[in-house]
Amino acid sequence: MPCHVWNMWYATPDIVDEAVKHAHHVFKSGVWSSAPRHVRADVLDNIASLLHTHLPDLIELEVRQTGRAIREMKAQVPTLVKWFKYYAALIRTEERSVLPTMGKLHNWIDRKPLGVVAQITPFNHPLLIAVKKIAPALAAGNSIVLKPSELTPLTSYELAKIFRDAGLPDGVFSIIFGDGATTGRALVSHPLVKKVDVTGGTPAGRAIGAIAGGNLAHFTAELGGKAPLVVMEKANIDLAVNGIAFGSFIASGQTCVAATRVIVQNSILEEVLQKLNHKARSIERRMGRPSNDASMMGPLVSAKQLAHVKGLVDDAKSAGLTVATGGDVMSGISALDGTDFSKGYFYPPTVLVDGPTKKVVDTGIWKEEVFGPVIVIVGFDTEEEALRLANDSEFALGAAVWTQDLSQAYRMSDGIEAGICWVNTHHRNDPSSPWGGINSSGVGSENGIDAYRAYTRTKSTILNYASAEESLTSDDWFMEAAGEVRYG
Repeated sequence: MPCHVWNMWYATPDIVDEAVKHAHHVFKSGVWSSAPRHVRADVLDNIASLLHTHLPDLIELEVRQTGRAIREMKAQVPTLVKWFKYYAALIRTEERSVLPTMGKLHNWIDRKPLGVVAQITPFNHPLLIAVKKIAPALAAGNSIVLKPSELTPLTSYELAKIFRDAGLPDGVFSIIFGDGATTGRALVSHPLVKKVDVTGGTPAGRAIGAIAGGNLAHFTAELGGKAPLVVMEKANIDLAVNGIAFGSFIASGQTCVAATRVIVQNSILEEVLQKLNHKARSIERRMGRPSNDASMMGPLVSAKQLAHVKGLVDDAKSAGLTVATGGDVMSGISALDGTDFSKGYFYPPTVLVDGPTKKVVDTGIWKEEVFGPVIVIVGFDTEEEALRLANDSEFALGAAVWTQDLSQAYRMSDGIEAGICWVNTHHRNDPSSPWGGINSSGVGSENGIDAYRAYTRTKSTILNYASAEESLTSDDWFMEAAGEVRYG
């Protein structure tokens, strides 16, 4: 089967070495790397069809392993079909460049696969992020070794079964299981790995990038975020509040583009805060069992993550910030379905604002990534001040602007430093649209033609079609008689 599972629960460095060498052998065989592009496209289309068939089971399993509310997974998981269809279409229609080389030379460019690529995926969107990496890598003809998060490995394994049934050749896709410190390090440091693609925290991304660079491997990373969401006084306030709630609390705030820094024009700040608090409390009242269709938000993924979120909020409260709503670990019984919150990692939608003697911008939570359902709100008076606040972060992955003024929307989106900037929406994600950060938020992009090309190398072929007589006249550099010769 195309899913070689190298130790279901913990791959030692020796097992990782075996997995990478096997993937390299398959790549060199050419069974996939040299397959005609229409063959690869057909398999990707088959994957899309089978993925659609298996959606109910994948949705249920994704809910069980992540704790995400099932209403979220019912919206997200079906979209994954588009990635395989998009990259199938891309390789069917890709054009080959012919360069304007001087003389009787024909110079064309081919794109060739890199070889064995290592992909490291996180716990928050196990299927989505895996698919965003796998689809372009397969389209390009690479062999893949995937290491999913040790917290959420199950749907990646199920995905591999779909690849088998879709006709992906044996050994093109392999999975290893284990932690980052041992299994992940062994994978990304392997000398046969030609590209590393990771989604995770910025410290881990820096460490992995240094290892990949030492091996001269290609590197793509989608890392931390502290996304600003700017609400101008010309925004539709109800739409903006809905946007803040979605951008902040979807996935229980466990996304790299979560709108954790909400920057609101002072003239509308009180109204926005009032409506946002109402929205947050409404979500909290309707939290319950993740498998309940009526539940609005699920728990955090682990006790470790819950402790991290609690610690940051507690520090913010100790520093003097005011809790507008939420602000503590949930306990008691769900009014929605009787779920005992104390038996899970539940944290409510939380909104923090300036305190009597302390400003949000002077605390650690203004800078640090929370990765939970916690946002801070600050005010501003001018566009210049809003841009300064929006760009006051080492992270620059996602951002959003809410305004009904088209000219203002352009000025603000142009001035915000981020790889992705939404206007009057948030967290939109399409296979064709590049998704990546700058500064400490990452290197390179996922999605689109950029991602496909990042999984390839260019090969330039130059063919001399001059006659033998012409070439003998112009290309004999060391001719006996005097005459002009060419260089280049």
